[in-house]
Amino acid sequence: MLPPGKLEEVPVNPLPTDAELEVLEVIWRLGPSSVRTVHDEISAKRPTGYTTTLKIMQIMLEKGLLDREPDGRAHIYSAKIPQQETRKGLLDKLLGMAFGGSPARLVLHALDSEDISPSELEAIKKAVQKKGGGP
Repeated sequence: MLPPGKLEEVPVNPLPTDAELEVLEVIWRLGPSSVRTVHDEISAKRPTGYTTTLKIMQIMLEKGLLDREPDGRAHIYSAKIPQQETRKGLLDKLLGMAFGGSPARLVLHALDSEDISPSELEAIKKAVQKKGGGP
């Protein structure tokens, strides 16, 4: 337990929540964006309030997931952590929690439980070959 008045340290490169990941996906796709732009993108998919989007982005700034630069009366937010690094962290967490840390179990589960297009299956075969797993 921390002494009174002491703030907990934010972990380095914390994993985003589902709502934070939704914001990051917009910023990774569009590049640095205002709260209004992010809100408009998210609310086109599902109803959400502007102040909700603003609050999520403020929390993300505090957590070190976003950077913010002034732009007139508004602010422009950018992702502080690259998309690939975030994906790796999320996948590592999923592997550990649901598949005992085994990438093979994850892939076998995905192959067994999902409809995979021929092009996706071909991409998987090529990735396995590249890793040294066959002709």
